[in-house]
Amino acid sequence: MRSAPPGINLLRSIGGKEWSRNAHRGLVLALTFVAYACYHASRKPTSIVKSVLDPESPSSKPPRWPLGPVFTESDGGRTALASPPSQGWPPFNGTDGTAKLGEIDVAFLACYSLGMYAAGHLGDRLNLRQFLAAGMIGSGAFVALFGVGYFLNIHAFGFYLTMQMLAGLLQATGWPSVVAVVGNWFGERKRGLIMGIWNAHTSVGNICGSLLAASVLQRGWGWSFILPGALIGSGGILVYFFLAAYPEDVGFGSSRYGKVNDVQDEEAGQEMESTDDTRNAIGIAKAILIPGVIPFALCLFFSKLVAYTFLYWLPFYLSHTAIGGEYLSVKSAGNLSTLFDVGGIIGGILAGFISDQLNARATTAATFMYLAIPSLYAYHTYGGISRSVNIMLMMITGLFVNGPYALITTAVSADLGTHSSLKGDSRALATVTAIIDGTGSVGAALGPLVTGFLSRHGWSLVFKMLMFGALIAGAFLFVLVRVEIAQIIQQHKNPSTDHPSQQEAEGSVSSPLLMEDS
Repeated sequence: MRSAPPGINLLRSIGGKEWSRNAHRGLVLALTFVAYACYHASRKPTSIVKSVLDPESPSSKPPRWPLGPVFTESDGGRTALASPPSQGWPPFNGTDGTAKLGEIDVAFLACYSLGMYAAGHLGDRLNLRQFLAAGMIGSGAFVALFGVGYFLNIHAFGFYLTMQMLAGLLQATGWPSVVAVVGNWFGERKRGLIMGIWNAHTSVGNICGSLLAASVLQRGWGWSFILPGALIGSGGILVYFFLAAYPEDVGFGSSRYGKVNDVQDEEAGQEMESTDDTRNAIGIAKAILIPGVIPFALCLFFSKLVAYTFLYWLPFYLSHTAIGGEYLSVKSAGNLSTLFDVGGIIGGILAGFISDQLNARATTAATFMYLAIPSLYAYHTYGGISRSVNIMLMMITGLFVNGPYALITTAVSADLGTHSSLKGDSRALATVTAIIDGTGSVGAALGPLVTGFLSRHGWSLVFKMLMFGALIAGAFLFVLVRVEIAQIIQQHKNPSTDHPSQQEAEGSVSSPLLMEDS
């Protein structure tokens, strides 16, 4: 039999009464939200310190944050061109410094991508609570060790490359685990909206990571890594003591195929099932054959290419591009870049809500990707007019770029992980999530790497690459979009027919495909 986390047992003994399923759900949502926000917060330091490690163009001395200006130039109106350049940090301050920064980004993301497949496979076989906690603590250690290089005066490129690779490998434990845990507790009903709101942890983590890294940058860039590393390590301890990865861990019935999670089902009786240990975890080969996995994985490849280019390079771009005729300080650029993630939060929630209302995940994701193309063009072309225009266009771009990325990595992955074709093999959430997000992470590694080289020849080439990536991402969903539109038209013609099960064979990943066999 599964056992409850030690922290839950302690709270039960103190409170003297059992918690309801909804109380446990709330705790699961909160803990997984905090956990993955910590993951993303620990990924932001490299983007914040890029301009300190490699001062390619002059940058002014930043004010003391948060007492000084947050989103403005640092010297009371003078442009940064009047300030002497920083010396940087070897080995990143040479002529190939920008390329080296791109290389450590791709090393992190390549190991993250490769580790994702293994993590998903292990996540469906091991104790998710212990697996997630170990990954968070280990990842935090290597993030902090990157910053220790500053205090030990280490200038060997191999050291920083190795720390990023090991951190990336351990960071792969996060996403398959948290999606699997949430999928275990929440069913298909309103999954898009619930996971859209929950997925705000990505942007919240990015924002907190940026602000945390920027707040201590003046004390030495090493602190910008040590504090986020300590943060994710602390989050891992919370997960170990309090996260119930399965309803069975705390005495509730299994949520097979996501149907017993509905409120009316749990209030109607909560029939107890036998322990979940008899469930079989499926292999990667079988998971790939689930209808919809391949097109969504390929779509996410290009979607994350766009999103992660912004994640790793937006602060650098802002500090090296004149906005209203002025250059932002490194710290101000890092703070300003968080507004991209504010737009991303709105986009994730909006995409989840629309996909629930239309019962069309693929159509929603493709539409957002196509709308990201003019948004990217407008941001690059008109973002330099003024700071207010830049902020407005940045948030709009974040909305359309992060919307489909959030939808695919949450609701779609959970939908496919509880696909009706799995029959008795219900432990597939982590594996399916790993396949989709692992494939997307290959694109996430490629985007920042290519940007490191293209940016030396002008940012116009970078934005052309991003627009092309958004176009291809939407194109990979063409077949699924066509099926979903046909279903929507059919439902309007026959309103009494809700989600006909005979359409399962069409290959769509909307509810008709995902409904449990009746």
